[in-house]
Amino acid sequence: MVRFVRIALAASAAALSAASADAQDVASFYKGRTFSIVVGHEPATGFDIYARTLARYIGKHIPGQPGVVTQNMVGAAGLASANWLGNVAPRDGSVIATFAHTVSVDPLLGASGGKFDPAKFNWIGNLDEVTGTCAFSPESGIEKAQDLFTKEVLVGASGAGVGGPLSQSPRALRNLLGMKIKLIQGYKGSADVRLAILRGEVHGICGIPLSTLKSEWRDDFTSGRIRPLLQLGLNKNPEIPDLPHVYDFAKTTEDRQAFDLIFGAQANGRPFAAPPETPADRVAALRQAFTSTVNDPQFRAEAEKLQLDLNPTAGEGVEKLIARFFAYPPEVVERAKAAVRQN
Repeated sequence: MVRFVRIALAASAAALSAASADAQDVASFYKGRTFSIVVGHEPATGFDIYARTLARYIGKHIPGQPGVVTQNMVGAAGLASANWLGNVAPRDGSVIATFAHTVSVDPLLGASGGKFDPAKFNWIGNLDEVTGTCAFSPESGIEKAQDLFTKEVLVGASGAGVGGPLSQSPRALRNLLGMKIKLIQGYKGSADVRLAILRGEVHGICGIPLSTLKSEWRDDFTSGRIRPLLQLGLNKNPEIPDLPHVYDFAKTTEDRQAFDLIFGAQANGRPFAAPPETPADRVAALRQAFTSTVNDPQFRAEAEKLQLDLNPTAGEGVEKLIARFFAYPPEVVERAKAAVRQN
């Protein structure tokens, strides 16, 4: 028994020593280094604001306390940054990226521009379970979500082709539910669509997060110049209980399953990922730093000041949800794929 205890104590000491050495190695790597957060969308969007807020605090929680910079890599509704992360970015733990939730399922839904495997990303965490909305100006003549079945509306979106959530959401509503939505693409991003709504070029936008309406669109939201009328997302948001939820309009079980794949991904609404093959000890350190940051009173105070919704998920939770999506039956995937790509 004494011998067994000695062996156990020795093994425990060895494990603690190894863990300490790993921590020292991670700290040595990051000390004096610049850590980058790449934003796959234009400046002043919700993704940009969330990332820059995170960047101001995460450095002190990473071992070695590196300097942190934020860079924008705009293109293809986030696909450009995801392709860079999956194929070009250094795989040493010195960079993470954030992009729209659609990026994590675009390869599954057949996006031709997606040259990466989301399951191979090292997901660091997610800052918010996004509730997307369809929002319209009073001049649109749309007073309630049911009006979308009877009145044609012009909905603005960024990019071209398949696009991100601002293109895929209105397409799915039109193709699965029959809402009379005409999609107008080509805007740089959500900020440009907002200006187009105010100028009267388009009537509204679909897929815009509620958190974006409450933060950078706050003046237009509180004044009623842009009004959310339908909520999109995996779960109903108790903050807007009077707005109908997209699932309320599902006609069949197949509709609901397709909605899970199209709108359910919004549960990973503000995700951050490191490249494939990033060393496991650095991934673990970044995940812990992410968790420590979202619990940092100073970070949370600034997020509240900026009216940024926080409903965070650990990296393991992001991975689990993505694995769930990729396990859907082929017929569900094909239905969702057709819904977001038909003109």
